[in-house]
Amino acid sequence: MTLRCLFVDFDSFFASVEQHDAPHLRGRPVAVIPVASLSTCCIAASKEAKRDFGIKTGTSVAEALQRCPDIALQIARPKRYVRVHHQFLEAIRTCIPTGKAASIDEVPCWLIGRERQRGNAEAIARRIKQALRDVGFGDSLTCSIGIAPNKFLAKTASDMHKPDGLTVIEQADLPHALHGLALRDLCGIGPAMEARLRRAGIETVEQLCAASRDQLRRAWGSIEGERFWLNLQGFDLPERITRRGSIGHSHVLDPKLRTYAGMRSVLCKLLAKAAMRLRHEGFLAGAMAIRARFVGMEARFERDLRFAPVDDTPTLLRLLCDRLHAVERAAAEGRWNARRHPPLAVAVALYELSPKSMVGEELVADRRRARAASALLDEVNRKYGNSALYVGSMASAVAHAAAPMRIPFQHVPDPGLEEETGLHGTEQAPTTAETLLQVRMNQFKVLAEQAHRQRTARKHRPSGAGGWGTSGPRRGLPQVGLF
Repeated sequence: MTLRCLFVDFDSFFASVEQHDAPHLRGRPVAVIPVASLSTCCIAASKEAKRDFGIKTGTSVAEALQRCPDIALQIARPKRYVRVHHQFLEAIRTCIPTGKAASIDEVPCWLIGRERQRGNAEAIARRIKQALRDVGFGDSLTCSIGIAPNKFLAKTASDMHKPDGLTVIEQADLPHALHGLALRDLCGIGPAMEARLRRAGIETVEQLCAASRDQLRRAWGSIEGERFWLNLQGFDLPERITRRGSIGHSHVLDPKLRTYAGMRSVLCKLLAKAAMRLRHEGFLAGAMAIRARFVGMEARFERDLRFAPVDDTPTLLRLLCDRLHAVERAAAEGRWNARRHPPLAVAVALYELSPKSMVGEELVADRRRARAASALLDEVNRKYGNSALYVGSMASAVAHAAAPMRIPFQHVPDPGLEEETGLHGTEQAPTTAETLLQVRMNQFKVLAEQAHRQRTARKHRPSGAGGWGTSGPRRGLPQVGLF
C-alpha cells in the first residue's frame, strides 16, 4: 500500500464559478481579470478558453482578445470564490479529513490504513466528486484528483488528466509514469530552474528522474535539490515548518490615480491593510519595503527602512509618508516628470516580523494612543467592511475603490480583513464583457492618443535631446540619484 496522498484540484475554479453563476456563459470561453484594463492579465480561464484558444493564467488581456475576440471577460469576485472554496472543503470532509489547503483551488488529503489500498482510494475520490456535485453546482464545477505516494506526486498526477480526471501513480509506476511530462509540468520548476537544469545537461523529465541525488543538489545549489530527488522517488517527506517572513500588498494603479497624490494614497491604503493583517496574526514589524514603478522609465523608487518593532497604523503611515517626500522633491526639482512618466504600480511590505508576545507593553503615551486608534480601526472595519473607517491620506484610493481584495496563489484570504465597505456580507453580481466594452473602447482611444503624441514629440524633438527633456539627464546616461 504505497498510496499516501489524495490531491484535489478544482478545474478552472474562478472561471467555472462565473459560468455557474451566469448560465449564459456556460460552454463559452471565459477569462477572469482583476481589473477592467487591457494592460492586465487573465488570472483564470475557462476550460473552453484553455482548450480551444490556448488562453491560460498569465495571458495578457490584449492577447486573449486577439486570440478570441468573443471571449467573456469577468471581473474577479474574490469573496465569492472564498465562499465556494469553504463549501467545497466541507463537502470533501464528509468523505475524508483534509490537510491544509495548498491554495484556494487545491486541497491535499491524507490516506491512512485501508484507505491506502488502490481500490479504496479510488472509491474515496469518486465520492468526493459526487459530494462536490451535490453541493449544488452539478457539473458546472468539476475537480481533478491525483493519488500518489506523496503530496508532490499527487499534485503532479492531478494535472495529468484534466478536466474531471482521476490519476493514480503507485510506487511501482515510478519513474516511467512521469517520463511523458515536460520539466515545467513539475511543481517547483519554473523558467529559471529549467534553464539551470538544461545547463546541467538535464533536458527531459526522464533525464531528471535518472539523475542522482548529488546531481540534483548541485543543479539546485542547495538541499532543495535533494528534497526534489526524494519526492521524485516517492518518499513521503515531512512538511517543512515555515515562518511567515513578510506581509504586504501590491497594486497596478488605475489611470485616474497615476499621479503623485494617487500613488501616495494607494500606498497608504495598502499599508493600512497590511498593518491590519499584521495585528490580526499577532506580529510586530521591524522593517518596511516600499516600491514604485513608472510608465516608460527604468528607474524605480525603492526604499527599505528598519525601525523598532511596531504594529500600529499611524506610526507605519508616518514612516511611509516621510520616505515618499523624496518623490515629491524629485518632481519639484525637475528630476522626475510626473506627466511624462506617471506612476504605474506600487507595493509595500512589512517584514522582520516578531510575535507580539515577545515584546513588552508600550510605555510611551503617544504610542499607546496610536495602538488604541489602530484597535478601533480594526473593530469598526471588521464589523462594517474594510475602509468603513480610514485615515485621510487614503481618501483618493478609497473613493476609486483601489487595491481591493485579491487572492494570492499560496494563501486563502479572510474576507473579514479585506472585503471593502458596502460589500461586507454580500457578493457582487458578475460583471460581463458587455459592461467592459465601453471601458475597452476608451482604453484603445487613450492608447492611440498616447502613440500620436509620442510620434509628434519625436518628430519635433531637437537633435541630440534626450528622453527626459532639456532639464533631465540625456538618454544613455545613468539615472543616478533620481529619487
